[in-house]
Amino acid sequence: MQLRQIWKDFKKNKVLLALTLPLVIYVTIFSYVPMFGAMVAFKRYQFNKGILGSEWVGFSNFKFLFGSPDLWRIVRNTLGYNSMFIVLNLLGSVFVALLLYEITSKKLLKTYQSIMFYPHFLSWVVVAYMAYSFLNPRSGMLNQWLGELGLGTVDWYNKSGSWIYIMPIANMWKEIGIGAIIYYAGLLGVDPTYYEAAKMDGAGKWQILTKISVPFLFPLMTILTILAIGHIFTADFGLFYQLPMNSPTVYSSTDVIDTYIFRALTDSGNVGMSSAAGLTKSVLGLLLVLGTNALARKINSDNSLF
Repeated sequence: MQLRQIWKDFKKNKVLLALTLPLVIYVTIFSYVPMFGAMVAFKRYQFNKGILGSEWVGFSNFKFLFGSPDLWRIVRNTLGYNSMFIVLNLLGSVFVALLLYEITSKKLLKTYQSIMFYPHFLSWVVVAYMAYSFLNPRSGMLNQWLGELGLGTVDWYNKSGSWIYIMPIANMWKEIGIGAIIYYAGLLGVDPTYYEAAKMDGAGKWQILTKISVPFLFPLMTILTILAIGHIFTADFGLFYQLPMNSPTVYSSTDVIDTYIFRALTDSGNVGMSSAAGLTKSVLGLLLVLGTNALARKINSDNSLF
């Protein structure tokens, strides 16, 4: 009987299941199959011997990361920036989504959506050179404006303290649009009768916002935040490598786990050490997702991911 019910459900939802097939294939090939290579983290990998033929070295590869004198710096930067990105992108995306929802003109709405969505598809290489046109110490537009104001020029690529502000601004500019579209889609799912009833009761814009719009978005906000926390140990390599032009003088504020591993891998060619660092990030990310989801489920089971 159970198999018959499964088959009936399958036939009933075959179109939806067919739509998910490309994603299932993608995740299987690029996420599950590579898990076989996780054992490289415990081996002294040699290309001529392959994964199975390479020598087991236990936890020796993990000493590369945990024994590094730069560990505190790269972990601090990775966690600090990603935490900042999660909070700022969440608040910014919800704010923009609420503004979009107030636009009644379809033409204007599509125009604003396209303008905000476009930066997400730009490569960080392109964004880095766009930023360079502003931050160039000699001919950058920002330094020209500062010079005209009599404030003097700044060598941004040698001033580490400035990147604490530049990084979040660049990340928000590039990613806030796609987040706003997601939350805007969530607002479209709210029954319009709620808003009509609130207006009939004399509710103002602020009351409608805080009592209807935001509460309806809260489950979506919780789920997306939990998913983002799962990647909190994984920095956006393009952002941290390309935007500051890999300038060593600003490593104190731009060096993260991913850029550190990249430099170590290109210098030493030790695949095992980079694999160990990647495995460590994945395990820590999984634990954070489980912990955050458990907390969300304890507060409100409807807002948890699973």
